[in-house]
This record gives sequence, C-alpha cells and structure tokens, in this order.
Amino acid sequence: MGLDIRWPIGLMFTLIGALLAIYGLVTGSNTALYQSSLGININLIWGAVLLVFGVGMLLGAITGAKKPPGK
Repeated sequence: MGLDIRWPIGLMFTLIGALLAIYGLVTGSNTALYQSSLGININLIWGAVLLVFGVGMLLGAITGAKKPPGK
C-alpha cells in the first residue's frame, strides 16, 4: 500500500495551527480575552506549536517517500 499517514496528519495540523496562530495574532491586543490565562496569548503559542508539528510531518512525508524496490 502506498498510503503514508503523515500526509493527512501534517495537513490537518498545519491548517489548524495556521488558523489558531492567525486568531492569536488578530486578538493579541484584547487583554480581557487572555485574562484567564494570566495574560498569555495561548492561541498564538499553541498555534505555532501545531504549525511546526504539521510542517514537520509534511517534511517527513516528502523526504520519506518510498523508492521502488530493487534500487
């Protein structure tokens, strides 16, 4: 089978991470929103973490492509 699970996982985490990071950037000046998290922009931090993980999975899928047998 030629299915590599890193493709859909990488795409999902990259998309969710990008959306969360953008939301964190847009709402970064709203201090009332982040008051419950001690003023830390948790959306931006976790968006960046998810984005890095997703890009890492995509890079792993690209570089780990199977070569034809016998080569």
